[in-house]
Amino acid sequence: MDTSPWWTQRWPWLLMLGPFIVLLAGSYTGWLAFSRPDALVVGDYYKRGKAINQDLRRDRAASELGISAVLRYDAARGILTGKIDSNNAMPATVVLRLAHATQPAKDVVLEVHPAPDGVFGAALPMLERTRWQVLVESDKRDWRLEGRWHWPVQREVTLSAPGT
Repeated sequence: MDTSPWWTQRWPWLLMLGPFIVLLAGSYTGWLAFSRPDALVVGDYYKRGKAINQDLRRDRAASELGISAVLRYDAARGILTGKIDSNNAMPATVVLRLAHATQPAKDVVLEVHPAPDGVFGAALPMLERTRWQVLVESDKRDWRLEGRWHWPVQREVTLSAPGT
């Protein structure tokens, strides 16, 4: 029988190593959870919920005006081109919003001035390879088109109002 104290044995230390590693991993996970807040959760969810009804009116307005848009990105030249079709006169300024799927700091907002035939182009730095939420709206915010664009898998995206 071995009469040496327990702390000189190797087996108690090996048995305590597992719970110690779990404590370290749990502490690290807790630090990650509190130091990097989730960007997908919005603080003003109530205001955004109320705004949904207004957004639906803008969708219906785009449908009544027969508005559709096609966007293409040329990475070699760094240019986003597109065409907006409408049954009515083309607005002087159109706002394009490309929202990154998970990182709001990478969102892109462009103001473009389409020609009378609806064609436009805008300089755009390298577009990250991800799924983008695309929003095209008039500068007066009276209509909008929205959709998803998985660039570069989709070379172009076509947006149309619901019901068109």
